[in-house]
Amino acid sequence: MSFTTKLCRNLLTPKFISFSPATRMMSDTVTYDCKALNVTQPAPFVFNVELSRPNKMNAMNKVMWEEIGDVFTKLDRDQDCRVVVLSAAGKMFSSGIDLSDLSQLASIVYSEDDIARKAMTMYQNIKHLQDLFTMVEKCKKPVIGCIHSACVGAGVDLITTTDIRMCTTDAWFCVKEVDMGLAADVGTLQRLPKVIGNQSLVSDLCLTARRMESLEAEKCGLVSSVFQSKEEMMSAAMEMASLIAAKSPVAVQGTKMNLVYSREHTVEEGLDQIAKWNMTMLQSEDLMKSAMSAMDKSNTEPPEFEKF
Repeated sequence: MSFTTKLCRNLLTPKFISFSPATRMMSDTVTYDCKALNVTQPAPFVFNVELSRPNKMNAMNKVMWEEIGDVFTKLDRDQDCRVVVLSAAGKMFSSGIDLSDLSQLASIVYSEDDIARKAMTMYQNIKHLQDLFTMVEKCKKPVIGCIHSACVGAGVDLITTTDIRMCTTDAWFCVKEVDMGLAADVGTLQRLPKVIGNQSLVSDLCLTARRMESLEAEKCGLVSSVFQSKEEMMSAAMEMASLIAAKSPVAVQGTKMNLVYSREHTVEEGLDQIAKWNMTMLQSEDLMKSAMSAMDKSNTEPPEFEKF
């Protein structure tokens, strides 16, 4: 090993401290105080956001919706977070929108306001809900969705904003809105075709409101892995999250941001975007640390990167 390699190894690759899966370390810079979500930090730089209305089958009410937007806005800028696992407590992932909240929409429809004003109020409400879920997609930190049992309606809207999805064998998915007399309006119709790349299947699911079981979800690409139990799924998700969190946050966040950008733009536009990104980011010290770590075959520990 050359003197330069030894020097770079000593300077750039301090050892990681080992943490058990049960460890809980909350961020020193950002606080997460929620009623409908449970936010924990089970491993270094890994956060778990858990839907936590188990007695209500994790039905999404206004409180949960607002907290999802708020939490992922904070996680986006929290330097102690590099990867997020999105999961749910209780017997199922989510039964969809809390029907009691629909009464608020009914109060708009049946009010005595002018139809133009009612329409604008309805539009603003829908756009607000869309924006709250979009914060999951816009969060620079990769989000791993973990689905068990039922994932219905707004639950499907939510998981289509995640970057990686896995589920249990008992998981099933249902775009339920057409049975409720409306078209899904918080992201499924826009994101699901791009997630699974099959317009015919998307139309099938959205027009019939049928259940899609876990094996079909894996086959079509909605999820990338299926596990026998929730415990196995969460263990695999945490292992994957820790693997990603050990890598350069400059590289990981740049990869996510450019993947999301390229999905909505042409190849030429995507190539120009990544060129503009890397004209700065290739000057990061993370590149040197990663390169020296790859060259040093005797070192099995990943390099340690600065917060970002």
